[in-house]
Formats: sequence, C-alpha cells, structure tokens
Amino acid sequence: MPTLPPAYGWLSALAQRPRMIDAALALYGVTEMPGAANNPQIIGWAKELGGTVAKVYTADSIAWCGLFMAVVADRAGKTVPANPLWALSWAQFGNPAPVPGLGDVLTFRRDGGGHVGLYVAEDEAAYHVLGGNQGDRVSIARIAKSRFYAARRPVYQVQPASVKPYRVAAQGQLSTNEA
Repeated sequence: MPTLPPAYGWLSALAQRPRMIDAALALYGVTEMPGAANNPQIIGWAKELGGTVAKVYTADSIAWCGLFMAVVADRAGKTVPANPLWALSWAQFGNPAPVPGLGDVLTFRRDGGGHVGLYVAEDEAAYHVLGGNQGDRVSIARIAKSRFYAARRPVYQVQPASVKPYRVAAQGQLSTNEA
C-alpha cells in the first residue's frame, strides 16, 4: 500500500477493504503530465479498457476521473457502466447506496460536468474521495456535500464488513473543480 496522508493511515489497518479501494490505492499518486506531454500510465488505462474508451481517450489533458474509475472497477472485477468517461454515467453503476460507505462510488456536480470517485470517509461538510484527476493526480480530496449527486454501491457476493461510513476530522481545503 502506498504512503497515505496521516489522516488516512487507518485505511492500511483495515483487515478487509473493498476490492475497488485496493485497486484505487495501488494507483495512488499517479500524476498527469504538464503541458502537451501525456503520462503513459494514464493513456495505458484507456488501452487496457479498449473499445470506445481507447478510441476517445487520447491525452491526459482530457478529464480522466471516469477513466480512473473504469480501470479501478475493471481491475476489481466489477461491471463498468456505459460511457464511463462521463463522470455522471457512474450514477448508474451497481446499486443505490442510501448511506455512503467505504468503497462506494460517489458522483458530484461541477461547472461543465461532473466528477466521480470512491468514498473513503466524511466530515460534517465534505466527503473524502479517493479519485483520479484530483489536483491532476490520484489523491484523496475533500468535496463539499452540497455538490453530491449520487452514491452507488458495487455489487458484492459477500460485502466486506469495512463497507460502512467513516467520520474523520475536517482537514484541508475543499476541492472546487476537479477538471
């Protein structure tokens, strides 16, 4: 497991994490290349998924939160929704999650589109989201609950006991635009 910020060190102590969390944590810290350059790892995710995703996703300057989520879901053995590059398409993934818990897919509204990532925890004002294209990298960001659109739970044969809400201190700034 990568070195996480101290506020999230408890994740490494969990006996059993959802597979999507493990797949996402394996990519923690992957960073978009500045300017016209492309990170071959991010472009490789599109090739790994193939089909329309590989044809459409050609540069890491294109919003890649949906691409990140698609490769994470695919690697965890979950069914990727149609049009996975569109963040709000993930509002059709899995099953509704009335109360978000660890590993649930959260979608958010933002100017010009949406954002998607995985629930890690929450504080009174924000969800703490593990996702791609957050500050141009895979990271954990605080996203205001007022921007929340939908929570979806992966389909489990046996749901891990760790799939539940986690409360943490409100540390760090709120993310305002993940594009």
